[in-house]
Amino acid sequence: MPSKKIEHWRNEIDRVDEDLLRLFNERAHNAIEIGLEKRRLGLPIEVPEREAAIIRQAIAHNHGPLDGDAIRRLFEAVIAESTTAESAMLEG
Repeated sequence: MPSKKIEHWRNEIDRVDEDLLRLFNERAHNAIEIGLEKRRLGLPIEVPEREAAIIRQAIAHNHGPLDGDAIRRLFEAVIAESTTAESAMLEG
C-alpha cells in the first residue's frame, strides 16, 4: 500500500498529465489553424527558424529540474507531432 505522500504526488502527476494532454491538443489545434492560413497564403508548412526559436525560448525559460537537452527533446517531439497533425489536416 503506497504511503499518503506517494498517493498525493501520484494524484498531482495525474492532474498535470491531464493539463498536458489538454495543452498538447490545444497546441495542435492552433498549428492546424496556422497551417490553413499558410496554405491560403501559399507559405511552407515547416519553418525551421521558427521551430529553433521556440526551442531556444523554452530552454531560456527553463528553471529545471529538467536540463536543456531534455527540454530540447520534449519540444522537438511536440513540434513534430503538431506539424504531423497540421500536415494531416491539410492533406485530408
